Amino acid sequence: MTNLRAFTLSLVPFIFVFLWSTGFIAAKYALPFIEPFFLLFIRMTITVGIFLLLCLLFRVKRLSWQQVGHQMVTGLLVHGTYLGGVFAAIKWGMPAGITAIVVGIQPILTALLGWIAFGARLRALQWFGLALGFIGVTCVLLTTGQQESVDLSWPPMLAAVAALIGISLGTIYQKRFGSETHLLIGSVWQYISAGLLMACLTFSLESRNIIWDGQLILALAWLVFALSVTAILLLMYMIREGETAKVASYFYLVPPVASIEAWFLFDESLSPAGIIAIFVTVLGVYLVVKKNEVRNR
Repeated sequence: MTNLRAFTLSLVPFIFVFLWSTGFIAAKYALPFIEPFFLLFIRMTITVGIFLLLCLLFRVKRLSWQQVGHQMVTGLLVHGTYLGGVFAAIKWGMPAGITAIVVGIQPILTALLGWIAFGARLRALQWFGLALGFIGVTCVLLTTGQQESVDLSWPPMLAAVAALIGISLGTIYQKRFGSETHLLIGSVWQYISAGLLMACLTFSLESRNIIWDGQLILALAWLVFALSVTAILLLMYMIREGETAKVASYFYLVPPVASIEAWFLFDESLSPAGIIAIFVTVLGVYLVVKKNEVRNR
């Protein structure tokens, strides 16, 4: 049973990467029928309800007000600022691929913040792995033809940078202040915080019109259950159990996996150079994660 549990836990990062990568795909299916902040507001609201039911089902204890505050800050950064920034950047004209390049700096920024916040030391090989992963991500995106009609005006650039800072700071903040918090009740307050932010944005900036379509409903269901519930629980678990640099390095795998999914679903090109870049990215992640494997022997 111990070996089976260890094997199951070893699959968590890869399940997370797959689920997280589908967020861009689901958004592409949903956004033709709804505005981005309104979509996120509905997503957050439904997710809060699901986590409340799970808390009642498993009889999770309430948090102290201090813990509530920490979880709301995490939610504002990881869910609100990150998702809001990504969706806004794409909505305001920046191609999804270019947005992913900006956000793809996250592992390096998170490693730097972890070094500042925790004094976490990375070996030269790990820094090389982080750099290699970023190079791989950039090459994947530049060879998939997603950079056409690039809009590098200030609004989408600021939105993408806000997303980058949000997910990086959120990862560090949760590691420092939320590691001991129960994942279910912590998620409730995280999504309440993000939902309040989305409510402010959609009611001040959008018309909130919806074209109800089966494609939108299926995409929204996937965003809620696969991303907001399952993927986020896996992310919070990895943050609690692992090093921030190691956890962040898995995000390097998201753009390559998303490129493969886009090639399969939307017939977007994936050149031989892009395939090579995917292997470079995987190698970079392996070099970052390898540290723990060596120490444990």
